[in-house]
Amino acid sequence: MTQPAMRGATAVGPLATGDTTDDTTVRTRLVEVVVPVHNEEHTVERCVRELHAYLDETFPYDYRITIADNASLDGTWAVATRLAEEIPQVAAVHLDIKGRGRALREVWGASDADVVAYMDVDLSTGLEAFLPLVAPLLSGHSDLAIGSRLHRGSAVVRGPKREFISRTYNLLLRATLAAKFSDAQCGFKAGRTEVVKQLLDQVEDNAWFFDTELLLLAERSGLRIHEVPVDWVDDPDSRVDIVRTALDDLRGMARVARRSLSGADRLDLPAAARRSRLPPGLGWQLASFAVIGTLSTVAYLLLYLAARQAVPALVANAVALAVTAVFNTAANRRFTFGVTGPRDALRHQVEGGIAFLIGLVLSSAAIALLHAVRPDSAHGVELAALVAANALATLVRFVLLRVWVFNPRRARRS
Repeated sequence: MTQPAMRGATAVGPLATGDTTDDTTVRTRLVEVVVPVHNEEHTVERCVRELHAYLDETFPYDYRITIADNASLDGTWAVATRLAEEIPQVAAVHLDIKGRGRALREVWGASDADVVAYMDVDLSTGLEAFLPLVAPLLSGHSDLAIGSRLHRGSAVVRGPKREFISRTYNLLLRATLAAKFSDAQCGFKAGRTEVVKQLLDQVEDNAWFFDTELLLLAERSGLRIHEVPVDWVDDPDSRVDIVRTALDDLRGMARVARRSLSGADRLDLPAAARRSRLPPGLGWQLASFAVIGTLSTVAYLLLYLAARQAVPALVANAVALAVTAVFNTAANRRFTFGVTGPRDALRHQVEGGIAFLIGLVLSSAAIALLHAVRPDSAHGVELAALVAANALATLVRFVLLRVWVFNPRRARRS
């Protein structure tokens, strides 16, 4: 039986042994491993044969290896088709347009496997990590799984330049997009097919940022991402254009940030995934709340100083607090407490308004007391009093949001 062709693609090769027409045979779990290639005529055969030999000897599930040739100009497709005709568990797909993300989108989107995965053709990642990568997905424990070179249990051999770039990129993801996964770029990932197919509809990138965008969307949707430490050896023959890739990644991060703030990255999850979503832990909530609180405080101070030039202190304080309170509640809703989508958004803002009123009362009392004691106090002294009052209000706000507004038990009852 040949693999059905996908849109804009040519497919060659039999399906794995998990698909059968014999009614007496029970279908086992099927994992499809995609190897994206572009002009890899001299590498692809060694990679596929090594991967096939390892899986055939050690992997306890049915598997399919799909060579995804994206617009190669050399003899890669001829090698891929020969391997697909020779090895029963190997299939080959050819796309006319270049792009690793595009190749994964086509093959994963058409897959009939229970779990889809991919790995780089250079096999930089040790294959011993493959079963630990897919096992939590087959058991239903996790939704996606990634190999992490930055995990403390990993053994990595690579130059200082690539090490610096990788760590800087992942640090940027955590600092700007609140990513919690440790390594977005390792070419060793897998996911439950039903979940991956829903994510693909929302992922826009078709090149190197594809992995990162997929992970960010999954995380925003509350899906569970399992990380596996890997043994990884840098490929000295890598032809990735680092500068161009870095610029594309920065543009992708900006686009994802815009979508996230607008709420456009909401995903309608499968029922099983919705039931398994876990609320963020206290440690993450405190860290996220602190970052958002710092940004809110800076915005509040700037608004207060601008308004104070035209109106009395009490009015300037009320205006600055009201504007930043809306932003603060929306940001904490999405990033601190992991609540997405428009449902109950207005109610959350109204309830968050109670925290705003508490802050308004505390800060207004601080201003009134200061003016009663020192009527001629400078704006700098006013700001110091307001910052102290708002620090107390911030503590009250976190408690209210955690135990009441975004309490998981309350959300389940709703």
